Amino acid sequence: MRGKLLGPTLALAAFMLSAITGLPSPAKAETEVDLALVLAVDVSYSMDPDEQRLQREGFIEAFRSGVVQEAIRSGMLGRIAVVYMEWAGAAHQQVVVPWTVVDGREAAAAFADRLAGTPTGRAFWTSVSGAIEAGARLMGMSGVTAERRVIDVSGDGPNNQGRVVTAARDEAVAAGITINGLPILMKRGTSAWDIPDLDLYYRDCVIGGPRAFMVPVREREEFAKAIRTKLVMEIAGLAPPEPLIRQAQSEARANCLVGEMQRRRSSDN
Repeated sequence: MRGKLLGPTLALAAFMLSAITGLPSPAKAETEVDLALVLAVDVSYSMDPDEQRLQREGFIEAFRSGVVQEAIRSGMLGRIAVVYMEWAGAAHQQVVVPWTVVDGREAAAAFADRLAGTPTGRAFWTSVSGAIEAGARLMGMSGVTAERRVIDVSGDGPNNQGRVVTAARDEAVAAGITINGLPILMKRGTSAWDIPDLDLYYRDCVIGGPRAFMVPVREREEFAKAIRTKLVMEIAGLAPPEPLIRQAQSEARANCLVGEMQRRRSSDN
């Protein structure tokens, strides 16, 4: 009985002390985590239902996988905080699973189950900049203290609404946030809104910050593995693969306004 009363007694003593002295009560300490991770997932109409299903199932499978759970446990603190947000146009960002501290197999499985039990939304336009801005705002609502902060953006097209994507990226990076990418290139050339080099666009215009990287998805069979690989790298804080660094140094830079140019041409026709 004494042990059960100790906590409330100490809390009451702290309250009485603050009332007498006029000093504020001690603030509740935030949970410390290795990583605060925003999963920003494209649900624009350019994503067909099959792509959306594979994307959602890929994240569900990843959090149920032993390799992701082991990566979480292997951190210095052994826990991360994660939020799952769907995005489309500049005004559409919807939190599907709120900030959750994942500290082991049971918590990871519970996060996956909650995600599996929620329907996938759809909306018009593609605002990568809006997704980054919403992800940065969510960082301020996490309720945790994180060693690293990462926004993980997945999508199948360039920014065509909202702020210029590089402005949103640079602002987030200046705030100490890393942005990683999962460009989806499964159906290049089937739509007027597609660009053949979306991976280079993500490399040059979307990702940024310390150890930023991207993992392109070109075939449906790669989806689950790509998501799992990317999550493990993010959780472990690994540097991007050397082949990606060499590629970035050797190729021409992408046009970061290509999406806006596509929309302008569409409006003119």
